[in-house]
Formats: sequence, C-alpha cells, structure tokens
Amino acid sequence: MDSAAMAWLMIAPALIGVVLCLASGRGVPWQGRQAVIVMAAAMVAMGLAGRDPRVSLLVGALLLASAMVGTVGVRGAAGAPSCCHRALGCLVMAVCAFAGLAGSEISDPTGHGSHLGADAVAALGAIGICALIVWTIVNGIRRHAPARARRRMLAEEWVMTAGVLIMWSLH
Repeated sequence: MDSAAMAWLMIAPALIGVVLCLASGRGVPWQGRQAVIVMAAAMVAMGLAGRDPRVSLLVGALLLASAMVGTVGVRGAAGAPSCCHRALGCLVMAVCAFAGLAGSEISDPTGHGSHLGADAVAALGAIGICALIVWTIVNGIRRHAPARARRRMLAEEWVMTAGVLIMWSLH
C-alpha cells in the first residue's frame, strides 16, 4: 500500500471522530474532547510522517500526557466511563507509536532491530486493542444517554477504535 493511501486510512477516521465528538456537545466532558482531539492530531501526524521515529516519539509522549489529563476529575461523573475509554485509546495509540521505535535505528544503532523489544511492545498493543474493542462493545450496551447523543457518541467511539486499530496495523 502506498504512503498516501496509508495516510488517508489514518486521517479519515481521525477527522470523522473529531466531528462526531464535537457534535455531541456537552455529552462528552472536556477531558474526553481533548483526548479525541489529541488522538486525531496524532493519527494525522503519524499518517503524514510515516515511520519517522522523531514524530513517533513526540506523538507517543503527547498521547501519554493526554491519557493522564483525560481522566482528571471524572471520578463519579456520568461521563467517566467514556473519558476512561478515550484515555485507553490514547494509551494504545502511544504503544503503537512507541512500537515503531522498538525496531528503529534509535533503539538499535546497528539497524538490526530489537526483536524481543518489538515483540513485547507489539503484544502489549494487541492486548490494548482487544481491551479497547471489548470496552467499546460494553459501552454500546450500557450507555444511558438520550438516543440522538447516544448514537453520535457510540459512532465516535467505534470510529476512534477503528482508527486505533488501523494505526496499530500500519505501524
């Protein structure tokens, strides 16, 4: 697959997810909105930069920070599960970004790649993807919001999950 197609495979779900999240309005707390915006920016950056290790490192660090901010002050709030779901998405995307570094020249100057490190990070990413998909399914079943907002929020969660899955499979 050429790099332009790979870029659009990551950029399209990112843009759709941001539009759906912002259209949900106050149904998504600010912590969740910032996580979606950071994830979208990360997908766009990774899609456009390809496998540049500097971009992967910066994106991974920003996603980790976003995951932490995404859960600040949500304990006991009605939007806590969706904010934590988005924070998990940020964490899985950070693992995906760091997975590209595990086999890069940065981690191994000889260029042979760190196979054990890459395998461990890839396994952690696979576990995170599975957890994210299961959480998305459970969130769809247990959502207690008005029907219109519920559909938008559920669509945004599935688009975001699909975007993370695409990012994981491409990097």
